Amino acid sequence: MTQPSVERMPRTERMPRRGVSLTVLIVNQLLAGVGVASGMALAAILVADLTEVTAMGGLAQSSSVLGAALAAVPLARLAVRAGRHVALATGYACAFAGAVLVVVAAASGWAPLVFVGLAGFGAAAAAGLQARFAATEIAAPGFEARSMSLVLWATTIGSVAGPLLSDVGDEFGRSFGLPSLVGPFLFSATAFALSGILVGAFLRTPRAGHLETDDRAAAAPPAEEASGADPRVDAASGAVSKAAPAPARVGAWQALRTAVRNPTALVAILAIVCSHTVMVGVMVMTPIHMTQHGLSIALVGIVISIHILGMYGASPLMGWLVDRIGSIRVIAIGAAILLTATMIGILAPGDDVLLVPLALGLLGLGWSAGLIGGSTLLTTTVDERLRVPLQGATDAAMNVAAAASAALSGLVLGIGGFAGVNVVAIIVLVPLAIAGLRLSVLSRRAPA
Repeated sequence: MTQPSVERMPRTERMPRRGVSLTVLIVNQLLAGVGVASGMALAAILVADLTEVTAMGGLAQSSSVLGAALAAVPLARLAVRAGRHVALATGYACAFAGAVLVVVAAASGWAPLVFVGLAGFGAAAAAGLQARFAATEIAAPGFEARSMSLVLWATTIGSVAGPLLSDVGDEFGRSFGLPSLVGPFLFSATAFALSGILVGAFLRTPRAGHLETDDRAAAAPPAEEASGADPRVDAASGAVSKAAPAPARVGAWQALRTAVRNPTALVAILAIVCSHTVMVGVMVMTPIHMTQHGLSIALVGIVISIHILGMYGASPLMGWLVDRIGSIRVIAIGAAILLTATMIGILAPGDDVLLVPLALGLLGLGWSAGLIGGSTLLTTTVDERLRVPLQGATDAAMNVAAAASAALSGLVLGIGGFAGVNVVAIIVLVPLAIAGLRLSVLSRRAPA
């Protein structure tokens, strides 16, 4: 007797325990934040002392940012092949090796190796950025941005605690006969080792790039049966949406080229890249600007702390807003906040102890809105098989742009002052504004 046919349901991913996975990611971000901040707080001074050239100290931050850019795409590929936990553990292992290399190079006085070690630090930053996408993959539908924001929020604790441990780390290193300023990198190495062990042993997520909403979309009846429209085509742009078939294997740059043809994905990419570029370009020049106008180092530290608080402390609020009002609106809010911050930077006197901290706090807040809004939009806009390669390519692009911004900001400061730095930052926001206006026009033209 012939058995009746049974309709096969789409295969779904087994969802790990959300609470456990999210806790692992949060603790991991805290540890990694301590590792990055405790070493990088003194990296510029260490490089300047070793090379006896003050200007070389600025290359310390550039080395780390370029390291992050170089690590972003390989770590994304590894996440696709072996899982997020393997990719994150590998990133922190590279950062651990970088911290050890800095200790060895500084103790032996071989300065070039310090830059290589600091580039290894960038792998920790790249892993930390990838962790925000891992958070969306374990989130319940509708809570992706809030899950991401909690992971970013944990970075606040690590970023604040790391520099506070610098003196203790320095004394600890001297007790072992290490040169001055080297001890904090021992703390960094320990933090990176713990981070790698934690995510490697305990973090479990669905396959990289998979969201629970993908299963729901696969189980839903075909949209063309209900509306007569092709669900694979974006109504506003005509671009193929995430329901369209994608190549089985997609490289990072191929994913980026595909995504920029979709107006929504382009806004997401530019929100991440432009927000980060503006933030880095203005932030790195603020301490120099303040000290040139006679403000104390202590006040500079307070202003940078306010900036970090704006970046990470408000991230749960931004995540909640994204889930409530949508990514596009939060990106627009972030761009407006960044514009306000740069305008204050142009108009405020350099020794104003109220307006300068306000500008830096708003700069961090605008960055938070742009990063969380853009990252969430990027995650939910493209096909699942494009998602992780595109995430890696976007993170690489944002770090390359930030490295260029940090390197060129000093030149701009010398030519046009701090006002010139902020004017250039406004120019950087122009592509995001144009892409946003284009998306708005296309959306209005789309049929109901």
